[in-house]
Amino acid sequence: MTKKENREHKSSVFADLFYEDKTAEKNLLSLYNALHGTNYRSEKKIHKIRVENVLYKNFKNDISFEMDHKVIVFGEHQATINKNMPLRFLMYVGRAYEQLIETRARYWRRLVKIPTPEFYTFYNGIEDFTQEEELHLSDSFLNPTATNPLELTVKIININSDKGHDILKKCRVLREYSLFVDTVRKYDKEEDSLKKAINECIASGILADYLKRKGSEVTNMLIAEYDYEEDIRANREEAREEAIEEVWDAAQKEVEAAREDAQAAKEEIEKYSRLILRLTGEGKNDMIIQIAEDNALRERLYHEYHL
Repeated sequence: MTKKENREHKSSVFADLFYEDKTAEKNLLSLYNALHGTNYRSEKKIHKIRVENVLYKNFKNDISFEMDHKVIVFGEHQATINKNMPLRFLMYVGRAYEQLIETRARYWRRLVKIPTPEFYTFYNGIEDFTQEEELHLSDSFLNPTATNPLELTVKIININSDKGHDILKKCRVLREYSLFVDTVRKYDKEEDSLKKAINECIASGILADYLKRKGSEVTNMLIAEYDYEEDIRANREEAREEAIEEVWDAAQKEVEAAREDAQAAKEEIEKYSRLILRLTGEGKNDMIIQIAEDNALRERLYHEYHL
């Protein structure tokens, strides 16, 4: 029972810094100000929204909160960019609105006002990626139109320190988090890598207070993140293999269907030719033109001549 509870409450360092830790509201306010060019001081303006197991089951790597008449959703990528993030955010924000809008209000005659949604992903993976990019839900539509009836835009911000995105200058804690990730990667192949990375960051003043308080917890969170990445990688590989198998099966069926169609066409041509020869032999040339236009007559003659 205890094992299950621990598994269900695993968080990333990112989620802990900006949602769970005692400094989370302060950090979250700083990040909001950096994104919107505001200078809010009161952390009481933040209303956290907890949405469980939507973006990824049993691992919290996302953050959502209401502030300034907005619903903000942050989702952090790890190793790769996920093109399906707008779809996942769509399902996520629906659950968030369920908490914000009381059930009875949905049936009022007057218009129900809702907080404006905003979606962000902070990318810190190792793949080369631009400073900033947008993903759109409409890119997933099978039959997109000029004015799509539903759209959702996710802004991806690359927070790797070498990309030098402006937000790292505006939000100190996000900049230090980025440097912390760099340090963890630097020691990736060494023994006691996490301990070395944490100690160096503390000595360098990178998230120092946070790491002093929660060093062992951060280690566990980083291990959980590694497991999360491995799980995602395994699921992606499994999905790729299943997709290849499905494509192969579909191709085999198409080839088989084509063979059957070709054989049926060949048999029809042979039967048609034999019917024409019979009609010609009996001097019924006028019927040759009729059977070309009358399928029912042609089938009846096939039956009569036992073709």
